[in-house]
Amino acid sequence: MILHGVEVGEGPALVLLHGLFGQARNFGTVQRRLAAKFRVIAFDLRNHGASPHGEGMTYSDMAADVAESLSARAAGPALVVGHSMGGKVAMRLALDFPAAVARLVVVDIAPVAYASAFEGYAAAMAAMELRPDLTRAAADAALAPAVADPAMRQFLLQNLVLLQNLALGDPPHWRIGLAEIAAGLPDIESWPVLMARYAGPTLFIAGERSGYIRAEHRTIITDIFPRARFVTIKNSGHWVHADDPEGFVAVLDAFFSRAG
Repeated sequence: MILHGVEVGEGPALVLLHGLFGQARNFGTVQRRLAAKFRVIAFDLRNHGASPHGEGMTYSDMAADVAESLSARAAGPALVVGHSMGGKVAMRLALDFPAAVARLVVVDIAPVAYASAFEGYAAAMAAMELRPDLTRAAADAALAPAVADPAMRQFLLQNLVLLQNLALGDPPHWRIGLAEIAAGLPDIESWPVLMARYAGPTLFIAGERSGYIRAEHRTIITDIFPRARFVTIKNSGHWVHADDPEGFVAVLDAFFSRAG
């Protein structure tokens, strides 16, 4: 599958991969700053943003999409940065297509299975009545019983397209492949047991206030990625690149500039 991508800048190819329910434009601030030195391509992963919808949300599926899309743009080997679900896609890309990845950055996720957490979100989104007169405030209220965090509701609602033109009969709809994502949640929240290793330079970035990368994960990480380094960005949660874009870009720039 060829993915939709947003590309800016010139120089070495640098790829940004978003998390679950996200999209390429979530990296807007970071992408613009990185574009001073790099050819930055932010992809919408399958069933997200403006990319095609399709069955299958395994990490092998999504990594193959990225590899195919990089080849189509003649953009490899690339510096690859993935956040959360996108971090798992980035890891699988490095393991399955090591020649496509010059350096790997994994943001606030580990190569482990996580407890189920998103089924309620997906169910609440699917259950929303997409009436022609639906407003964003009403949609927010509809999600509130299942999604307590207002910031998370706004994040999910970026995927809702409200009525564009009543005369054309274009009703509100979800931009994402919601049914495909919901069906794929068991794969998204898991991580397969693999024998492969990636020997290239690798950086794991954690948010100080996040619990996604824990001390006990380091042995697992370094077994699969023997050249892994670890950085924690202070005063940041799971969305490190949004909480501290300047610090995040500084860490990336230092890692990509390092020899060896």
